Amino acid sequence: DALARRAGTRVAGIGISGQMHSSVFLDKRGAVIRPALLWCDGRTTTECREIVTRAGGETHLREWVCNPALEGFTLPKVLWLRNHEPAAFARLATVLLAKDFVRLRLTGTVATEPSDASGTLMFDPVHLRWSREMLDAVDLEPSLLPEVAGSSAVLGHVTKEAAALTGLAAGTPVVGGGADNACGAAGVGAITPGEAVSSWGTSGTVLAPTAQPRVDPKLRAHTFCHVVPDVWYVMGVVLSAGGAFAWYRDQCARDLPDGDRDTQLVEEAATVPPGADGVTFLPYLQGERTPHRDASLRAAFTGLSLAHTRNHMTRAVLEGVCFALRDSLTILQELGLAPGHLLLTGGGAKSAFIRQLQADVFGLPVTTVNREEGGAYGAALLAAVGTGAFPDLKTAAQRTLTRQALTPPNPEIHRTYEPIYDRFRKRLVAAR
Repeated sequence: DALARRAGTRVAGIGISGQMHSSVFLDKRGAVIRPALLWCDGRTTTECREIVTRAGGETHLREWVCNPALEGFTLPKVLWLRNHEPAAFARLATVLLAKDFVRLRLTGTVATEPSDASGTLMFDPVHLRWSREMLDAVDLEPSLLPEVAGSSAVLGHVTKEAAALTGLAAGTPVVGGGADNACGAAGVGAITPGEAVSSWGTSGTVLAPTAQPRVDPKLRAHTFCHVVPDVWYVMGVVLSAGGAFAWYRDQCARDLPDGDRDTQLVEEAATVPPGADGVTFLPYLQGERTPHRDASLRAAFTGLSLAHTRNHMTRAVLEGVCFALRDSLTILQELGLAPGHLLLTGGGAKSAFIRQLQADVFGLPVTTVNREEGGAYGAALLAAVGTGAFPDLKTAAQRTLTRQALTPPNPEIHRTYEPIYDRFRKRLVAAR
């Protein structure tokens, strides 16, 4: 369909991005063994405890893979398969990530790249290799894992079979691509230290590139490889950001026209003052990653009374997501990553009200770029570099992206939000 809409366009190269952590299990023939386990699957709490025990504590996790054992990561899913579906595990020959499975189908190449590999809990982001120490600790063979190559490196070409299925030209080069968050950052030009990005997808993230791997001593944030050589990033994750808003919309706004519900809800929220007249929403519909690391944490509305309306609840949902992201931004700032402004991508970048809300809650100016494709655009830039259209990703971003005017925080409203954010944190403590 996309090719049909761009008739006459020649595709010079393909970059792929996709959700991190999700596990695609293949047998020795390359056939899928069972449905994939996705990033948001929280069934692996027992396996996370097993990993910490086998590794000899979190100190080794920090040294070997720079990240804590969390339910969403890939390694716990592999151990879950071994513990709960031994017959399927006995057939297991290869573990692939979501985007790498797409590339396998396009090119026949089994491979990954550092930005996605570093979200598996089996990859050493410092030394850019699969962690033999971690694999030995959990008794897994390195042969289960694909080779790792560069994000902009050409890893294969579209096969005749894939061309027949997709309409792409056989022989089109396909590059390594990158994890959704890394490509999302690249898609707004956040590829050098000093930048930072706030992203609203189903989940929400705040990330900041670094010139060296920087690991939180308490493992309250993630440390991953970027899609740029010799750049890493520290990231906080809210598991339900746009997902929380979508859930709320589907449950509480069924009376609104389907095509315009999001816009109308945001307009309703704008009629309510900061703090939603005492209503607080905890957006933990799927547990939480950072900084709380609690898969059992659950969402809640608090402070509701007969005086409140849907408008108050809508504003509370949007504020709750911003407050949860601020929790992670605070960790980044504690680690010395103190950006002067935030680049926005995803759904939170498209609404002027939500852009201003983020600026006011974070106390930082925010901005967007002239592209709205996010991670897909970052993947396209990687393909452009891999096929020689640009010498490197920095040049590609500089030549194709234009930053919009900064949206500054309203100082008075930011001050108003300080006790409201404190209320959010206190209600979070009470909910646990």
